[in-house]
Amino acid sequence: MKRVQNYEKVDALIQHFWKNGFLTLSRKYGKYLPEPKPIGEYEVDAVGKLRKSYAFGIVLSNKDLENPTTINKLKFLATRSTRHSNKKVILFVGIPSNSLAYAKKIISKFDEEIRRSIKLVPLPEDQLL
Repeated sequence: MKRVQNYEKVDALIQHFWKNGFLTLSRKYGKYLPEPKPIGEYEVDAVGKLRKSYAFGIVLSNKDLENPTTINKLKFLATRSTRHSNKKVILFVGIPSNSLAYAKKIISKFDEEIRRSIKLVPLPEDQLL
């Protein structure tokens, strides 16, 4: 039995980027791409681009969802926009599939504009396989 590793979760998030047509510009735990630079004071796991649209990807664990600072992180990253065109950046949030309902409950408390920028991505469970 093995535990799902962080790099496997980021790989699953990158797969979701690709399914939505995004090209991966930077990612954590990668061999060929650089690690993404922090956005403000927050770390992101991946950055992608589709034509002139950008996306951030973060992976959260069950513990992260219970942490109150995560709410500030989600709000901050979901309200980012590009420098020149002022286009909204999409935030893909990878979470364990068993916490999907809880994450939706947290996000439902946000403003409509923030909710539209956040896309939840169910990832492999955070327990032993």
